[in-house]
Amino acid sequence: MTKALRNWSLAPILAAFLIGPSASSVSAADVAGWTLDPAKSQLGFSGTQIGTKFAGKFNRYDTEIMFDPDHLDASHIAVTVDLGSVVTEDTQRDTALPGKDWFDIAEFPQATFETTAIRKTGTSDYEAVGTLALRGVTKPLTLPFTLQIDGPTAHVTGQVTLVRTDFGVGQGPWASDQWVAFEVDVNLDILATRDDD
Repeated sequence: MTKALRNWSLAPILAAFLIGPSASSVSAADVAGWTLDPAKSQLGFSGTQIGTKFAGKFNRYDTEIMFDPDHLDASHIAVTVDLGSVVTEDTQRDTALPGKDWFDIAEFPQATFETTAIRKTGTSDYEAVGTLALRGVTKPLTLPFTLQIDGPTAHVTGQVTLVRTDFGVGQGPWASDQWVAFEVDVNLDILATRDDD
């Protein structure tokens, strides 16, 4: 083999190495967007107060979902929650939660979760790895979820346990677990439709 032929045969390999796989790679702009169906979705939570379980939900939240199970590296999820929309169907608790000792919505009206990576862990199981910002505190959070896609419709369910005091939720007499347990389970049941359908 001549030197010229050897150089020619190496050219495509060197070009691919130097230029990278831009021609075949998938960017975030190429990943399908999904629109939440608020009437069929719920973002909820449950906790324990004086030994009794209670449940609540947030009535207002926005999502930005760019997701392709075949291109998780280009997928991205962001959720913004209006903390003032919290409802637990208990008047005293619903009045207290937006207040300064709890969510303090006057200072911190929203909570946000944004992914830095999405990983597949099973046939229909995934992890959304990211950060949760709540009450002025930002911490890493990994949210396990299950995904079922049926044509243009996606159904997502997931649950993660938070320690409320990690985010300063519960001040003064509520900073201990004497009345309200530290652990709070956040659960989601989301129905979304692919934007390009």
